[in-house]
Amino acid sequence: MKKVLEVKNITKIYKIYKNNIDRLKEVFLNKPYHKEFISNNGIYFDLYEGETLGIIGVNGAGKSTILKIIAGVINPSSGAVLRHGRVTALLELGTGFNDELSGHENIFLNGTLIGMTQRECEQKVEEIMAFSELGDYIYEPIKTYSSGMKMRLAFSIAIYSEPQILIVDEALSVGDAHFAAKCTKALRERKEQNMSIIYVSHDLNSLKLLCDRVILLNHGTVVEEGKPESVINSYNFLIAKLNDEEEKMSIKDSQNSSFGTFEVEIMNVSIKGEHSNSNVISSGEMANIEIKIASKKDTSNMTVGIMIRDKFGQDIFGTNTYHYKLNIDFKANKEYICNYKMPLNIGSGKYSITTALHSEDTHLSNCSHWLDYACDFEIAGVEGNIFIGLCRLEPTIDFKEVETK
Repeated sequence: MKKVLEVKNITKIYKIYKNNIDRLKEVFLNKPYHKEFISNNGIYFDLYEGETLGIIGVNGAGKSTILKIIAGVINPSSGAVLRHGRVTALLELGTGFNDELSGHENIFLNGTLIGMTQRECEQKVEEIMAFSELGDYIYEPIKTYSSGMKMRLAFSIAIYSEPQILIVDEALSVGDAHFAAKCTKALRERKEQNMSIIYVSHDLNSLKLLCDRVILLNHGTVVEEGKPESVINSYNFLIAKLNDEEEKMSIKDSQNSSFGTFEVEIMNVSIKGEHSNSNVISSGEMANIEIKIASKKDTSNMTVGIMIRDKFGQDIFGTNTYHYKLNIDFKANKEYICNYKMPLNIGSGKYSITTALHSEDTHLSNCSHWLDYACDFEIAGVEGNIFIGLCRLEPTIDFKEVETK
């Protein structure tokens, strides 16, 4: 595969001064008056033609810094970035815009800044305006735009600049669902045309949907690189471990799909349809998810949760006993069974179940056990009315003739 980007041993160190006087003292006295903050430390990776690479990490992991270095906004302290084609970056909203100029005028200004020629801007301006869906607002000053409108214009310019590499940093989190879906579709189409994408987001579902490979950053270094599911599981472990003050948490398997303190442990998870008595279930059929649990110690106020995911790893439905106000206590050396019984009103396809044991409402609090892909099942056929899509909503339909005067 053709490499379009090579990131070679990038390190970025910022000098932190208490005040401006210390800066002057350092210059004239030739003595350090600063502390060093290492934002990126020895980062290596390549990006290939037509590939979408995701970058995730907790706040302060160094994501924005490496993106700015790749885009050429800032220089690294050491290392090199080799770019084999035009790079366009959607970083901080409003970057490259003049607030006093109209959206139409900013198409030419921003387009020039990201490497488009005047002729390219003239050829693409109508398509950019149409994609942005800003209507007559395109002729109003940027300073009157909302953040969502700025994102629409910035993304539209970026996607029509036809870069070899497009960097998207949380841009799709701003604005309405319709335009976000439109952007996702556009990214998929450009990917099929061999555009390479670096995508940063806290939306784990979009990472699973868009990315071929994901990199996990922590404290400025690459701690894992691989398939989205595996790396995202490591990310879930990492954020759970942030609250693990006693350092009890560990990973149980090589796929990072089972982790926790294991003081209370999920032993087995299964699902059966009421009529099929198997994990091949009809849509609308009542099903039972059975979770077998073993406790090693007395633990109070615990939560048992489930998450149903589709074949793409997208979260379809999740809930837990905390939301149902069930108070669960475990005793040492005892076994338990938790049953979730519900009609599976979802579309045909293959699904998996993730389960978790923790305190309060999320696995971030006292995570005893997170078990990804605990079991799988298939929805085949429909009980009752046929429907299309993912969710079965069971509408009441009323139809009548309107009387005219």
